[in-house]
Amino acid sequence: MKTEFLYGIHPVEEALAAGRRIFREVFVVAGHSSKRLSIMASVAMSKNIPVRRVTTTQLNRIVGDIAHQGTAARVGPYPLVELTAVLAQASGSDPSRLLVLLDTIVDPQNLGAIIRTALGVGVEGVVIPRDRAAGPTPAVSKASAGALEHVRLVQVTNLSATIRTLQSHGWWVYGMDRSAELSVFGVDLTGSLAMVIGGEEKGIRPLVKQSCDLLVSIPQRGPVGSLNASVAAAVTLYEVYRQRSGFAKTATGVQHRRAATSTHQKGRVQ
Repeated sequence: MKTEFLYGIHPVEEALAAGRRIFREVFVVAGHSSKRLSIMASVAMSKNIPVRRVTTTQLNRIVGDIAHQGTAARVGPYPLVELTAVLAQASGSDPSRLLVLLDTIVDPQNLGAIIRTALGVGVEGVVIPRDRAAGPTPAVSKASAGALEHVRLVQVTNLSATIRTLQSHGWWVYGMDRSAELSVFGVDLTGSLAMVIGGEEKGIRPLVKQSCDLLVSIPQRGPVGSLNASVAAAVTLYEVYRQRSGFAKTATGVQHRRAATSTHQKGRVQ
């Protein structure tokens, strides 16, 4: 079976805790004074996972000269989830349902940061394109501080077709677009919702944008044209969380949704 090397304390810890990966062995630098590494090694051994004590030089040879923090693990491939599995457990009528769709995020650091935020607000899953986008690599697990090991990640061939599938199952799909007139702070973000976040340079691709029910933006001042993709995702997802957690109610959200969707999606059958 194909294997890869997770590296860093958080990724290895969280992969052990999540129990979704197949572990072949865990590497720990001998003589390391970290209490967390000792606990991690004990957890691995309790799961009958071999633990190898190595020198820093040996670990560098195994995983490369990267920030491994004295530990790594040889594991099976990341366990992707099918969209059908997410939909089977995610009823379109449940007001707490939330998906994140990422359109051509290519930077592993951005993908990892977005996944960490997504897990923090309780998303049902994260959907990414199969091509021209960062995938679930060890670098992404490291950037997410291990959050990748817990999230349900779906890779799809066609994001526009995926949006149509979600809509047919009762989901609303909102796209983040810096030129959109409606503010993300002025629309209703409750209900079964899929938020689309665009890539680092060009944002959401035109065909994906046309498939969305509604486009919203983050208000900005100053000379900077747009926010970093992971920052935009964090702002947006925590506004979703705020509205759903009872911290505030959006009085005009339903009216905005109805007005906008009647304009942008006249032909859609509800």
